[in-house]
Amino acid sequence: MAPKFASVEEYIDALPAEQQEITREMRRTVLAALPNTGEKISYSIPAVTVDGSVLVYYAAWKKFISLYPAPRADDDFERAVAPYRGAKDALQFRWNQPIPWDLITRVVRVMHDQRS
Repeated sequence: MAPKFASVEEYIDALPAEQQEITREMRRTVLAALPNTGEKISYSIPAVTVDGSVLVYYAAWKKFISLYPAPRADDDFERAVAPYRGAKDALQFRWNQPIPWDLITRVVRVMHDQRS
């Protein structure tokens, strides 16, 4: 059974030390992508909300940090996210490779625009 966390901060604090800073940067990047976002734990992982509804999730795993769901969009967007697409429309960013923070911002905004 997955551990239960009371807050996003508690979730991040429970990660291995080498994953905490990248996960904090994921949190900052996703929250900063849109105005008036919120956050909560849902399904035992961090979720970012807009107007009370979950927009995206992110989660730390052994080999990568993921962001999902990853929307489908135009060809330019698809080319940009293709190297990171994993199972079930998740984007997977390996811990040992540079994280494309601008792309993460773009993903969150596309997701929001598609849901609006």
